[in-house]
Amino acid sequence: MTTAGLLSDLSARGLIHDTTGADALEARLNDGPIGVYVGFDPTADSLHVGHLLGQITLRRFQLAGHRPFPLAGGATGMVGDPSGKSEERNLLNAETLQHNVDCIKVQLSHLLDFTPGATAATLVNNADWTSTISALDFLRDVGKHITVNQMMAKESVKNRLNSENGLSYTEFSYMLLQANDFRHLCAEHNVELQMGGSDQWGNITAGIDLIRKTLQRGAFGATWPLVTRSDGQKFGKTADGAVWLDAQRTSPYQFRQFWMQMADADVVKYLPQFSLLSLEETQNIVATHLSAPEKRVAQRALAVEMTSMVHGEQAARDAEGAADILFGADPTSATVDALHAVAAEVPTTVVSRTDLDDVFGLLARAGVVSSNSEARRAVQQKGVKVNGATLEDGETLTSKGLLHNRWVLVRKGKTTYHLFDLA
Repeated sequence: MTTAGLLSDLSARGLIHDTTGADALEARLNDGPIGVYVGFDPTADSLHVGHLLGQITLRRFQLAGHRPFPLAGGATGMVGDPSGKSEERNLLNAETLQHNVDCIKVQLSHLLDFTPGATAATLVNNADWTSTISALDFLRDVGKHITVNQMMAKESVKNRLNSENGLSYTEFSYMLLQANDFRHLCAEHNVELQMGGSDQWGNITAGIDLIRKTLQRGAFGATWPLVTRSDGQKFGKTADGAVWLDAQRTSPYQFRQFWMQMADADVVKYLPQFSLLSLEETQNIVATHLSAPEKRVAQRALAVEMTSMVHGEQAARDAEGAADILFGADPTSATVDALHAVAAEVPTTVVSRTDLDDVFGLLARAGVVSSNSEARRAVQQKGVKVNGATLEDGETLTSKGLLHNRWVLVRKGKTTYHLFDLA
């Protein structure tokens, strides 16, 4: 993607909801590199897939020759943005927020290039310029330029004022803090564009007004539509909770499966929005997918790209290998790394070689079956597979060999797996 046509490309992908002066912004983008920022409040020590679109959007701008400024809200995170929230967030202390910021920086480095250069990403933390300002200075230098009328007109403010929980002054002030962030980045780093989800429009335009009034210069804003699922559920949520970018919270395998399990109606929309492939390439994938949806071509393409982007190509290959095994592929051809990925997803028992001779007892002790007699019946009914091959009555768990001289993978029925590890 080149700078020319960047805004048009974003629009064609369904990534433009609101923008200030589209023609003027397009002209500015075509005129040369621009500084663009997206904010991430560090309310946890990991971002989740709900934050991914912001990171990918910054990556698109960086690839087009612009300068991305991801902002970690070390200050605004202490207040909490009321946008899209029905009640006030729990407030975090400064130490927790700093830890979260440090963790988030690592995750951002997977998607953005921080190597020094003309388009190097710059991580900024609004605590650095906010924590030293006194309340009186803030009210004088920022508060006087933004009217209460303007703040009351914000949709999220109106919703909260009419809700059972109401809106605290702390959250009400969030707009002022974010507006000041834009002003600071414009003055200190020549950042001219802020982007975010459509619920950030009021905050973004407040910053543009503050820049105009205090710096006597123009700035731009653009938002993408909030990502929603076709069934009405929140994007990035599963039965187990949020889908995190931290591999310790959500494993690469589980992360991959989130995209693989996406509904057809959703993946057709998400593929051009999340993928860094050209629009033409994503359209071709969608066309192939629609001709045979059961093959899940679009889900697979998005799963591979997103897992590689967030966790690296090796982790993506291992996750795919683990998925192949757990969905019936021959485990004897699996790599060591793929089996390590399987071990993280299924119950695993460390055993000795002699343990493997007691087939029925071991299956019962490991919880694969409830008793020795059930284990015997399952084997006699050819309902147990070892390393992909049916276990015959009288065979031991080593009769099918060991996977990489270490593992035995047992499968009972279609979905019950257990890994025995001779480590």
